[in-house]
Amino acid sequence: MRIGLVTEGGYPYASGDGTLWCERLVRGLGQHEFDLYALSRSPRQEDDGWVPLPRQVGRVRTAPLWGTEDTGARHGRRARRRFAEYYGELAAVLCATGAAGRTGRTAQTAWAGQGGQGGRAAWAGQDGAGPVRRSDDEADRFAYALYGLAELARDTGSGLAGALRSESAVRALERACRAPGAHREAREARVPDLLGVAVHVEHALRPLTLDWYGDDGLGAADLCHTAGGGTAALPGLLARHFCDVPLLVTEYGAPLRAHHLAATAARTAPAVRSLLAAFHARLAAEVYRQAAVITHGNAHTRRWQERCGADRARLRTVPPGMDATPFAEAGETGGVGATGGAGATGGSGGAGARTRAHGADTLVWTGRVEPAKDLVSLLHAFTEVRWAHPGARLRIVATTAAPDGPEAADYLAHCKALAAQLFPDEAEGPHTVGENPVSFEEVGGPEAPTLAAAYASGSVVVLSSVVEGFPSGLVEAMFSGCATVSTDVGAVVEVIGGTGLVVPPRNPRALGEACVALLRDPERRARLGAAARARALELFTVEQNIAAFHSIYLEVVSRCPVRRVLLDDSGEPLPFAAPAESHLAGPPGFPGPPDRRTGPAARHPGTAASPGSSAAPARTAPSWAAAAPDRTPTRRPATEAAR
Repeated sequence: MRIGLVTEGGYPYASGDGTLWCERLVRGLGQHEFDLYALSRSPRQEDDGWVPLPRQVGRVRTAPLWGTEDTGARHGRRARRRFAEYYGELAAVLCATGAAGRTGRTAQTAWAGQGGQGGRAAWAGQDGAGPVRRSDDEADRFAYALYGLAELARDTGSGLAGALRSESAVRALERACRAPGAHREAREARVPDLLGVAVHVEHALRPLTLDWYGDDGLGAADLCHTAGGGTAALPGLLARHFCDVPLLVTEYGAPLRAHHLAATAARTAPAVRSLLAAFHARLAAEVYRQAAVITHGNAHTRRWQERCGADRARLRTVPPGMDATPFAEAGETGGVGATGGAGATGGSGGAGARTRAHGADTLVWTGRVEPAKDLVSLLHAFTEVRWAHPGARLRIVATTAAPDGPEAADYLAHCKALAAQLFPDEAEGPHTVGENPVSFEEVGGPEAPTLAAAYASGSVVVLSSVVEGFPSGLVEAMFSGCATVSTDVGAVVEVIGGTGLVVPPRNPRALGEACVALLRDPERRARLGAAARARALELFTVEQNIAAFHSIYLEVVSRCPVRRVLLDDSGEPLPFAAPAESHLAGPPGFPGPPDRRTGPAARHPGTAASPGSSAAPARTAPSWAAAAPDRTPTRRPATEAAR
């Protein structure tokens, strides 16, 4: 089948949190075609270029979410009236009492949530003038405004970007804030606050102005898969609205929660924070009720999705897949210490007594050094460990060569000073140099050339975070067959599942006592390490993740097929020309499937040609336009607006 994969700040760019996951997914599902639609977050990201793309990637189209776009296009009088109506409705919903805080389940009576007409069932076109609102429910009002702006952009071209930043938009926000029924934070908004809200909303709604939604783009896909919610899911929403393409949303974090944390960290003004929280809550609710299936990696994210209105029947748990190969040696044989010392093995899965290069009394912490990891509590907990177990050592191994930003650098310096204060250098005699039992290292150094070597060098791996999403470092330790002690945050308990010790966060005494309990009991460490490795290999591998999404793809397409008529060169319909599995293995010389592209497939330079049949390709009726040039976020011409 043909998958339209939408990313924000990730694949195919060389940097980004979701790049590795998307790359593994695309490469692992070689039987499908993928078209990539990438939203970039910064010019630096675009300058870094793309990762090498596999042959199953047919085209890549990009658009920026940064900078200021102004093509000079302006709306006519009728379009300005439509914009004022839609944007005014959007502002009214954001300012309504309760809009900022209410993110619960919304009414769905006016929407056909399952089946192929979910994007159109509640809205009926009126002579090309946009959707008609059928309900006064706030969710329906938000959808009315959102899809109205999208249809306005489709009909008029590139003028929407300027209108979203115009004085008319700011005045619409101001009227909504001063209207009866507006919540208190909105009434307190001043002009600078409203300007900030208008700019943020314009950036978030920038996908509305793209030309990705015709038969030469997402409209030709069998399924739209968005790697993230919020702005990243907007192209999928519009593909569903305009072309009835089913939408699959994957979130390994809660976008609304991330927005709240970012706004708090930036100390955003209360009025701005309230209005933007209402916007993102409404957008999340609309994405969830239009998605055919919503996947998450853990119960913590699922609870946020349900709070924002996601239907439980459409939720699927798919843990993010991780590569277990680098940790196979440490997990299966007990590993070799960082300096070459052999580890004593025993028990099942090589989780034996783990006498590593630094001895059986070593605790290991790995990750990015930042306040959320709470190394201060870990250092205080280690004082408890040293009192009960004088020979214990603590290795703090950073996974990045340099701290991420000045705050992280200051935090690292503070932790080093605290370690020097709590654990003065110890020397065996008056004429020898002592060594601090706490060491600060980096992956790639002589003591920890790889992460696997770092895990293999200790007997217990510790996680001390106060904020954590999916604990990937914990899974790596489980792959390595290590016994673990973790704080109860994020998805830790769900990942561990009884194969490690879990203590409350910000409790140094409990953390220290748990570490001492494992240091004193090698047989218990062996049992927990073996169980942890078995659990990780069963649930958290790349292969498990790919198999789960392959099954979900088939499920979505079988329940929500796109009704598309394919024609041959003579204009006659081609029955059975769009199978669910478009690439099936066959004997040599067996003809491949018909190529359902409607325009030239823009491809990243240096990648292989698109797979396809040598026979004449089938045509899709109707075809709106030829494909846009690669990497160019062009606008839809006004002549393509009629449907």
